Amino acid sequence: MPFVPHTEADVQSMLAEIGAPSIDALFDEIPAHLASGQLQHVPEGVSEMALMQLMQQRASRDDGFVCFLGAGSYDHHIPAAVWDLTARGEFMTAYTPYQAEASQGTLQLIYEYQSMMVALTGMDVSNASVYDGASGLGEALLMAVRGNKKNKSGKVLVADSVHPHYSRAAQNIVSNQGLQIERWPVGADGVVAPDEAAEPPAAVVIQQPNFFGRLEDVDALTDWAHDMGSLVIAVVNPMSLAVLKAPGEWGTRGADIVCGDGQPFGVPMASGGPSFGFVCATKALVRQMPGRIIGKTEDLDGQVGYTLTLQAREQHIRRGKATSNICTNQGLLVTAGTIYLSLMGPAGLADVANHCHQNARYMAAQLTALPGVSLLFEGPYFHELVLRLPVPAEQVIQGLMRQGMLAGLNLGDFARDVVAQADHALLLATTEKRTQAEMDAYVTALADVIRQGAAA
Repeated sequence: MPFVPHTEADVQSMLAEIGAPSIDALFDEIPAHLASGQLQHVPEGVSEMALMQLMQQRASRDDGFVCFLGAGSYDHHIPAAVWDLTARGEFMTAYTPYQAEASQGTLQLIYEYQSMMVALTGMDVSNASVYDGASGLGEALLMAVRGNKKNKSGKVLVADSVHPHYSRAAQNIVSNQGLQIERWPVGADGVVAPDEAAEPPAAVVIQQPNFFGRLEDVDALTDWAHDMGSLVIAVVNPMSLAVLKAPGEWGTRGADIVCGDGQPFGVPMASGGPSFGFVCATKALVRQMPGRIIGKTEDLDGQVGYTLTLQAREQHIRRGKATSNICTNQGLLVTAGTIYLSLMGPAGLADVANHCHQNARYMAAQLTALPGVSLLFEGPYFHELVLRLPVPAEQVIQGLMRQGMLAGLNLGDFARDVVAQADHALLLATTEKRTQAEMDAYVTALADVIRQGAAA
């Protein structure tokens, strides 16, 4: 049965008390054209038991596959201690830490998380997370347009090498707030170059490593953007920051805002989510940041204490003046990420990142030795690369699935308007979990699919 504590009599009694004729009347301020109406496509409710059986059936579809999928969600090893600790009742059931004196543990954990994120990104401040990396980019766009006092164009230049899901989600978030997102084309080498003809936007968005796995020339791009008065928003894979230059060190002045998804830090892939998004920035933009920032202080007795600070959210101030109206963060997943970072440390993260990169180099060498297979984009990469195939990518994906492997991502489904012959382009990722035997099996399986395609 549904958890609805109020009976119809309760509802009518409350409506009578406040003088409202119906529940709908309480929302009469919403214009009719914005109301959703009846949710006709939502199925009828089911029992708890039936729901659990359905979810088990769907979850079982992921069992037994060796994962070479990436594109924003990666199959990293998660130490057992991460979720053994995260699942403890003190974390699992903890609510928003409004009452500091009763929430010191949660507040300290978030403070430690923020401290580690600013160390990784080279920024001055970090928030306490947003929903995911894509919504983090949307928030970063709003931050940049508000924070760039010298450029009031409302235009943002987003590289075509940014993950298309990020671009679309950001567009949905900012489309009704007067921002204009303009595309920044990718070159034949899979990266963007300074566009000297561009009208100076309020901000430019650079992803590193980019959606195609390539490494952008972030120093040149950052200096070019700053020279024309634009802020720089960096979208990053946080695992790569264990071995790549921190965005705070890009170019002469560094990036202004850094966002991304924390999924590589102790969060299971879970069929695509949930995970947690992060937003870090320079001190100059701290008052534009969405979400919470945790501060550390001392009481009158010299005891260390933690507290919420700079809470420019709709829960604390008027909605129209809030920096963000997306109020819920991903506290539990941030807990997992914080424990993961604490367990791994700088050396552990670097070991994981280097192992991922070495596996990618091995796969590139082995796969491009197959007839008709080459790298679509030449140049440096981290742990993802795009293969140009002699057969359709979907054929490879289906063929390898029959042998228990998730081969990668068909770029025809994601970048048809960016990449030529995208249906024959496959984006694959390697992590530290991929063994020599698994990688060799992938190479053998791909060779079989190519032979079958040639014989057909």
